[in-house]
Amino acid sequence: MPTAALDGVIDRALAEDAGRGDPTTAATIPDGLETVADVVLREPGIVCGLDVALAVVRRLDPDAKMEVLVRDGRRVADAPATVARIRASARATLTAERTALNLLQRLSGIATMTGRYVAAVDGTGAEILDTRKTAPGLRELDKHAVACGGGTNHRPDLGAAILIKDNHVALGGGVAAAVRAARAARPDLHVQAEADTLDQVREAVAAGADSVLLDNMPPEQLREAVAVAAGRVRLEASGGITLDTVRAVAETGVDAISIGALTHSVRALDISLEVHPCPR
Repeated sequence: MPTAALDGVIDRALAEDAGRGDPTTAATIPDGLETVADVVLREPGIVCGLDVALAVVRRLDPDAKMEVLVRDGRRVADAPATVARIRASARATLTAERTALNLLQRLSGIATMTGRYVAAVDGTGAEILDTRKTAPGLRELDKHAVACGGGTNHRPDLGAAILIKDNHVALGGGVAAAVRAARAARPDLHVQAEADTLDQVREAVAAGADSVLLDNMPPEQLREAVAVAAGRVRLEASGGITLDTVRAVAETGVDAISIGALTHSVRALDISLEVHPCPR
């Protein structure tokens, strides 16, 4: 888990939720009381973010400990299921509960959805990629969750590679001109060009692009693009691809499929925290 990103996320999230304290817990829970909290998946899915949940609790109780019963990246088929137990101060547990669950539910939801896409293309050779369409401030965590679900992390930020999108093409003199300019300016970086048409695919390949992003092409056009590229560049399909259509896209022969919905439209997995007094 990326600790540098995690520290900032936890600080901001706890300040947002408990910046003025937790008067309910302070008034009703004796100081010094310890508890065991079961982390319970209420529906089938892939676990991701248990270390994040523990880190949230530890911000309020540094001595908190966790027994992991199901490791991150593992699929739970039968629910409800207890996947971990956290032993900590009762006050810290209750104050941290919502922040810990918000992160754990989101990350497990991303991992679970990614796992469904990966399973849908099994045997085709196509990779499932994430995008930069992540929640602001949560990119490293969101991409960690994609990896937990079996997906592949794509460009993490603008500086990692060159991606010539339609707006760059419109202002940069066309696909070929933009690719040549990128090659000249940054020969050290991977150059990917977006293509909406087969002619743009031809331009990108001829100009020396490393890969081509095939944007919103139907399966029959994707097959033609695969034939045009003839293995000279890596091909990535993107745009409006769903669980119902991803298999057909993968079977066209593209190398990868990027799915923005893995992170921008995720449904949180149903997870709860059930507390019990610590056994004496």
